[in-house]
Amino acid sequence: MSEVKDVAASVRSPRTESFNFGPWTITSVKGHILKSQQLERYHQELELPQLPEMLFGDNVLKILNTGGYGMEFNALDSMKRVDAHNAPFKVAAAQKWQEARSDCEFINKVVKPFDWTYTTDYKGTLLGNLQESPTDQRIDMEKLKVREKIHFYEEMTLFEDELADNGSASLTVKMRVMQSCFFILLRFFLRVDDVLIRIHDTRIYHEAGESYILREFTSREKSISDLKVEPSLYTNPTEIAEHLDITAEQYDRIDFPQADSEMT
Repeated sequence: MSEVKDVAASVRSPRTESFNFGPWTITSVKGHILKSQQLERYHQELELPQLPEMLFGDNVLKILNTGGYGMEFNALDSMKRVDAHNAPFKVAAAQKWQEARSDCEFINKVVKPFDWTYTTDYKGTLLGNLQESPTDQRIDMEKLKVREKIHFYEEMTLFEDELADNGSASLTVKMRVMQSCFFILLRFFLRVDDVLIRIHDTRIYHEAGESYILREFTSREKSISDLKVEPSLYTNPTEIAEHLDITAEQYDRIDFPQADSEMT
Protein backbone atom coordinates (compact mmCIF):
# COMPACT_ATOMS: atom_id res chain seq x y z
CA MET A 1 0.00 0.00 0.00
CA SER A 2 2.85 2.40 0.86
CA GLU A 3 4.39 1.82 -2.58
CA VAL A 4 1.11 2.82 -4.23
CA LYS A 5 1.03 6.02 -2.15
CA ASP A 6 4.63 6.79 -3.08
CA VAL A 7 3.84 6.40 -6.77
CA ALA A 8 0.77 8.65 -6.46
CA ALA A 9 2.82 11.27 -4.64
CA SER A 10 5.51 11.21 -7.32
CA VAL A 11 2.87 11.75 -10.01
CA ARG A 12 1.55 14.81 -8.21
CA SER A 13 4.98 16.26 -7.43
CA PRO A 14 6.40 18.88 -9.81
CA ARG A 15 9.22 17.76 -12.09
CA THR A 16 12.50 19.62 -11.62
CA GLU A 17 15.32 19.71 -14.15
CA SER A 18 18.59 21.67 -14.00
CA PHE A 19 21.24 22.57 -16.55
CA ASN A 20 24.53 24.43 -16.16
CA PHE A 21 25.67 26.97 -18.73
CA GLY A 22 28.98 28.52 -17.67
CA PRO A 23 28.27 30.51 -14.47
CA TRP A 24 24.51 30.06 -14.98
CA THR A 25 22.24 27.41 -13.51
CA ILE A 26 18.96 26.98 -15.33
CA THR A 27 16.20 25.33 -13.32
CA SER A 28 12.89 24.21 -14.77
CA VAL A 29 10.00 23.19 -12.50
CA LYS A 30 6.82 21.85 -14.09
CA GLY A 31 3.68 20.76 -12.26
CA HIS A 32 -0.05 20.34 -12.75
CA ILE A 33 -2.90 22.83 -12.77
CA LEU A 34 -3.42 24.26 -9.29
CA LYS A 35 -6.47 22.98 -7.44
CA SER A 36 -8.94 25.31 -5.71
CA GLN A 37 -7.43 24.69 -2.27
CA GLN A 38 -3.99 25.68 -3.60
CA LEU A 39 -5.17 29.04 -4.94
CA GLU A 40 -5.55 30.78 -1.58
CA ARG A 41 -2.17 32.49 -1.89
CA TYR A 42 -3.15 33.94 -5.26
CA HIS A 43 -6.42 35.33 -3.95
CA GLN A 44 -4.56 36.85 -0.99
CA GLU A 45 -1.91 38.58 -3.09
CA LEU A 46 -4.03 39.58 -6.07
CA GLU A 47 -7.06 41.83 -6.39
CA LEU A 48 -8.42 39.79 -9.28
CA PRO A 49 -11.90 38.38 -8.56
CA GLN A 50 -11.30 35.42 -10.86
CA LEU A 51 -8.18 33.54 -11.99
CA PRO A 52 -7.53 31.68 -15.24
CA GLU A 53 -9.10 28.24 -15.52
CA MET A 54 -5.70 26.63 -15.99
CA LEU A 55 -3.15 28.18 -13.68
CA PHE A 56 0.18 26.39 -13.49
CA GLY A 57 1.40 27.92 -10.25
CA ASP A 58 4.17 25.35 -9.76
CA ASN A 59 5.70 26.06 -13.16
CA VAL A 60 8.86 28.15 -12.88
CA LEU A 61 11.77 28.76 -15.21
CA LYS A 62 14.73 30.25 -13.35
CA ILE A 63 18.14 31.40 -14.60
CA LEU A 64 20.57 32.13 -11.79
CA ASN A 65 24.19 33.30 -12.01
CA THR A 66 26.83 32.31 -9.45
CA GLY A 67 26.93 36.03 -8.60
CA GLY A 68 23.43 35.73 -7.12
CA TYR A 69 21.48 37.50 -9.87
CA GLY A 70 19.30 36.30 -12.70
CA MET A 71 15.71 36.03 -13.90
CA GLU A 72 12.70 33.82 -13.40
CA PHE A 73 9.29 33.36 -14.97
CA ASN A 74 6.27 32.40 -12.88
CA ALA A 75 2.49 32.67 -12.99
CA LEU A 76 1.95 34.71 -9.83
CA ASP A 77 4.13 37.62 -10.95
CA SER A 78 2.50 37.57 -14.38
CA MET A 79 -0.95 37.86 -12.77
CA LYS A 80 0.20 40.95 -10.85
CA ARG A 81 0.43 42.75 -14.20
CA VAL A 82 -3.25 42.12 -15.05
CA ASP A 83 -5.53 45.14 -14.59
CA ALA A 84 -7.72 44.38 -11.59
CA HIS A 85 -9.85 47.53 -11.89
CA ASN A 86 -10.77 48.10 -15.53
CA ALA A 87 -12.40 45.98 -18.22
CA PRO A 88 -10.63 46.06 -21.60
CA PHE A 89 -13.80 46.59 -23.65
CA LYS A 90 -17.52 45.99 -23.45
CA VAL A 91 -18.55 43.41 -26.00
CA ALA A 92 -20.93 40.49 -26.17
CA ALA A 93 -18.08 38.13 -25.31
CA ALA A 94 -17.57 39.89 -21.99
CA GLN A 95 -21.19 39.31 -20.97
CA LYS A 96 -21.00 35.66 -22.03
CA TRP A 97 -17.79 35.25 -20.05
CA GLN A 98 -19.34 36.68 -16.90
CA GLU A 99 -22.46 34.56 -17.25
CA ALA A 100 -20.31 31.45 -17.61
CA ARG A 101 -18.48 32.35 -14.39
CA SER A 102 -21.61 33.39 -12.47
CA ASP A 103 -21.16 30.58 -9.96
CA CYS A 104 -17.85 32.05 -8.78
CA GLU A 105 -18.18 33.63 -5.34
CA PHE A 106 -15.50 36.18 -6.15
CA ILE A 107 -17.19 37.34 -9.36
CA ASN A 108 -20.42 37.97 -7.48
CA LYS A 109 -18.60 40.25 -5.04
CA VAL A 110 -17.03 42.40 -7.73
CA VAL A 111 -17.81 46.11 -7.48
CA LYS A 112 -15.51 47.25 -10.25
CA PRO A 113 -14.79 45.49 -13.54
CA PHE A 114 -11.42 43.87 -14.26
CA ASP A 115 -9.54 42.62 -17.28
CA TRP A 116 -11.21 39.27 -17.89
CA THR A 117 -8.85 38.67 -20.86
CA TYR A 118 -5.91 38.42 -18.42
CA THR A 119 -3.76 40.64 -20.64
CA THR A 120 -0.33 41.00 -19.04
CA ASP A 121 2.80 42.87 -20.05
CA TYR A 122 4.89 40.68 -17.74
CA LYS A 123 8.50 40.53 -18.95
CA GLY A 124 9.94 38.20 -16.35
CA THR A 125 11.07 38.73 -12.76
CA LEU A 126 14.57 40.13 -12.19
CA LEU A 127 16.58 38.65 -9.34
CA GLY A 128 19.47 40.36 -7.58
CA ASN A 129 21.18 43.67 -8.26
CA LEU A 130 20.54 44.04 -11.99
CA GLN A 131 20.38 47.42 -13.71
CA GLU A 132 17.80 48.05 -16.46
CA SER A 133 18.16 50.84 -19.01
CA PRO A 134 16.79 51.66 -22.48
CA THR A 135 19.13 50.67 -25.30
CA ASP A 136 19.68 51.02 -29.03
CA GLN A 137 21.17 47.53 -29.14
CA ARG A 138 19.10 44.82 -30.77
CA ILE A 139 19.04 41.05 -30.60
CA ASP A 140 20.73 39.64 -33.69
CA MET A 141 17.87 37.47 -34.93
CA GLU A 142 19.88 36.39 -37.98
CA LYS A 143 22.54 34.95 -35.69
CA LEU A 144 19.85 33.00 -33.88
CA LYS A 145 18.78 31.48 -37.18
CA VAL A 146 22.22 29.92 -37.64
CA ARG A 147 22.03 26.22 -36.88
CA GLU A 148 23.76 25.56 -33.60
CA LYS A 149 23.42 22.54 -31.36
CA ILE A 150 20.78 23.04 -28.69
CA HIS A 151 22.09 21.77 -25.35
CA PHE A 152 18.95 22.54 -23.35
CA TYR A 153 15.36 23.27 -24.33
CA GLU A 154 12.30 23.98 -22.24
CA GLU A 155 8.74 25.03 -22.98
CA MET A 156 6.04 25.57 -20.38
CA THR A 157 2.65 27.18 -19.90
CA LEU A 158 2.13 29.57 -16.98
CA PHE A 159 -1.60 30.04 -17.47
CA GLU A 160 -4.37 29.46 -19.99
CA ASP A 161 -8.06 30.28 -20.20
CA GLU A 162 -10.68 29.59 -22.87
CA LEU A 163 -12.62 32.78 -21.96
CA ALA A 164 -15.82 30.78 -21.51
CA ASP A 165 -15.55 29.44 -25.07
CA ASN A 166 -15.25 32.99 -26.43
CA GLY A 167 -11.58 32.76 -27.35
CA SER A 168 -8.32 32.00 -25.64
CA ALA A 169 -5.71 33.66 -23.42
CA SER A 170 -2.39 32.06 -22.55
CA LEU A 171 1.11 32.84 -21.33
CA THR A 172 3.95 30.53 -22.32
CA VAL A 173 7.72 30.63 -22.00
CA LYS A 174 10.29 28.85 -24.15
CA MET A 175 14.04 28.68 -23.67
CA ARG A 176 16.91 27.23 -25.63
CA VAL A 177 20.58 27.13 -24.70
CA MET A 178 23.27 26.85 -27.35
CA GLN A 179 27.05 26.75 -27.08
CA SER A 180 27.39 30.53 -27.44
CA CYS A 181 24.18 31.94 -25.92
CA PHE A 182 20.75 31.43 -24.47
CA PHE A 183 17.46 32.74 -25.83
CA ILE A 184 14.04 33.04 -24.18
CA LEU A 185 10.64 33.83 -25.68
CA LEU A 186 7.85 34.77 -23.27
CA ARG A 187 4.55 35.08 -25.15
CA PHE A 188 1.11 36.24 -24.10
CA PHE A 189 -1.49 35.32 -26.73
CA LEU A 190 -5.08 36.55 -26.71
CA ARG A 191 -7.91 35.80 -29.10
CA VAL A 192 -11.37 37.18 -28.37
CA ASP A 193 -13.68 35.69 -31.00
CA ASP A 194 -15.06 38.25 -33.45
CA VAL A 195 -13.21 41.02 -31.59
CA LEU A 196 -9.39 40.99 -31.76
CA ILE A 197 -6.12 39.13 -31.54
CA ARG A 198 -3.29 40.41 -29.34
CA ILE A 199 0.27 39.18 -28.81
CA HIS A 200 2.83 40.39 -26.28
CA ASP A 201 6.28 38.99 -27.01
CA THR A 202 9.29 39.35 -24.73
CA ARG A 203 12.57 38.13 -26.21
CA ILE A 204 15.60 37.74 -23.97
CA TYR A 205 19.11 37.07 -25.21
CA HIS A 206 22.47 36.60 -23.52
CA GLU A 207 25.72 35.85 -25.31
CA ALA A 208 28.35 33.96 -23.34
CA GLY A 209 31.11 36.27 -22.13
CA GLU A 210 29.01 39.43 -22.18
CA SER A 211 28.09 41.31 -18.99
CA TYR A 212 24.48 42.02 -19.92
CA ILE A 213 21.21 40.63 -21.24
CA LEU A 214 19.16 42.16 -24.04
CA ARG A 215 15.39 42.23 -23.59
CA GLU A 216 12.92 43.22 -26.30
CA PHE A 217 9.19 43.64 -25.70
CA THR A 218 6.71 43.98 -28.56
CA SER A 219 2.94 44.38 -28.38
CA ARG A 220 0.84 43.59 -31.45
CA GLU A 221 -2.89 43.46 -32.04
CA LYS A 222 -5.58 43.87 -34.66
CA SER A 223 -9.34 43.70 -34.89
CA ILE A 224 -10.47 40.43 -36.39
CA SER A 225 -12.71 42.37 -38.77
CA ASP A 226 -9.57 43.98 -40.22
CA LEU A 227 -7.63 40.76 -40.67
CA LYS A 228 -7.39 39.57 -44.27
CA VAL A 229 -6.21 36.03 -43.59
CA GLU A 230 -7.72 32.60 -43.32
CA PRO A 231 -9.50 32.07 -39.97
CA SER A 232 -7.38 28.94 -39.51
CA LEU A 233 -4.47 31.25 -38.66
CA TYR A 234 -6.33 32.81 -35.73
CA THR A 235 -5.22 30.03 -33.40
CA ASN A 236 -1.58 30.03 -34.54
CA PRO A 237 0.38 32.79 -32.75
CA THR A 238 3.51 32.32 -34.84
CA GLU A 239 1.65 32.62 -38.15
CA ILE A 240 -0.78 35.38 -37.20
CA ALA A 241 1.82 37.64 -35.53
CA GLU A 242 3.12 39.06 -38.81
CA HIS A 243 -0.41 40.18 -39.73
CA LEU A 244 -0.94 42.21 -36.55
CA ASP A 245 -0.09 45.89 -36.01
CA ILE A 246 2.70 46.86 -33.63
CA THR A 247 1.22 48.98 -30.83
CA ALA A 248 4.21 49.22 -28.46
CA GLU A 249 7.92 48.38 -28.33
CA GLN A 250 10.47 48.51 -25.55
CA TYR A 251 14.18 47.68 -25.77
CA ASP A 252 16.20 47.22 -22.59
CA ARG A 253 19.73 46.29 -21.65
CA ILE A 254 20.04 44.53 -18.31
CA ASP A 255 23.54 44.96 -16.92
CA PHE A 256 25.09 42.64 -14.36
CA PRO A 257 26.69 43.98 -11.16
CA GLN A 258 30.16 45.30 -12.04
CA ALA A 259 31.92 43.21 -9.42
CA ASP A 260 30.57 40.07 -11.07
CA SER A 261 30.83 41.06 -14.73
CA GLU A 262 34.11 39.19 -15.17
CA MET A 263 32.41 35.99 -14.05
CA THR A 264 30.01 35.92 -16.99
